[in-house]
Amino acid sequence: DQRGSGRSRPLASDPDADLRANTTPHLIADIEALRELRGVDRWTILGLSWGCTLGLAYAQTYPNRVNALVLGFVTTTSHREVQWITEDIGRVFPQEWERFIDAIPGHLRHLRPVEAYARMLADPDPIVRDLAAREWCTWEDAHISLTPGHAPNPRYQDPELRLRFARLVTHYWQHAAFLDEDQLIRNAAKLNGVRGVLIHGRFDISGPLITAWRLSQRWTTCRLQILDDAGHGGGNRFVPTVIDALDELASF
Repeated sequence: DQRGSGRSRPLASDPDADLRANTTPHLIADIEALRELRGVDRWTILGLSWGCTLGLAYAQTYPNRVNALVLGFVTTTSHREVQWITEDIGRVFPQEWERFIDAIPGHLRHLRPVEAYARMLADPDPIVRDLAAREWCTWEDAHISLTPGHAPNPRYQDPELRLRFARLVTHYWQHAAFLDEDQLIRNAAKLNGVRGVLIHGRFDISGPLITAWRLSQRWTTCRLQILDDAGHGGGNRFVPTVIDALDELASF
C-alpha cells in the first residue's frame, strides 16, 4: 500500500503523521524495493489517474525494469493541471466551486485553494479537519459528475477515509507531485522502446485530454485510445478497454 494509506502506517489521517517522507521519490523507491523483494526482473505497470503520474515517474526512472504500461485517466499532476482542477474548472461548476471556496476561512484566503485545504486538513482542531475533508471530497464528486452514470462515491461517507484521501491528495497536489513542471512530458522519450497504451475519456473534464495527447506526441511507442463516451470516472467501456490493452501488451 502507498505510504499513508491502506495497511501502511502511520496513516495520513493521523494528525501527527509527518508527510515529509511521503513524496514521489520515496514512492518510486518503495516500488523498486518491492520489485527487488519479489524477484521480478521486468513488469507491466497499470496506473489510473494519480497512479498514471506515479507509474510514469517510476518508468522514467527505471525504464529497463518496465515491460509495458497501461495508463488511464492520464494525468501528470503538473502545476497547470492542479490549477485547472482546483481553480479554473470552477467556470464549469460555479455553484459547486463557490461552496468549495466558501469553506476556506478568511485567514487562508490568500493561499491557493489546494494550499489552504492542506493547511485545514492538518489543523489541530478535528472539527476543522473533518469539515475540510468533507468539502474536499464533495468537490471531487462534483468535478467528475459529467461521467455517464456517475453516482457520489460511497467511500467518502467514511470520515477516516475521506480525511486520509484528502490529506494525501492536497499534500501531493500542492507540491505538483514533487516533480519539475512538465517533467513527465519532457522526459517521455525515455520510454521510447517501451510499449504503452493511454486510455482517456473525451468527457474527462477533471483531467482534459490535452495531457494524454501531449504525452503521446513524445512517447513514440505508445498508443492513445480515446473513449468518446467516458469521463474521469470511467464509463461502460473503460474496464473492458483496460483489459484488452493488458491482453494486447501481454502478447509481446
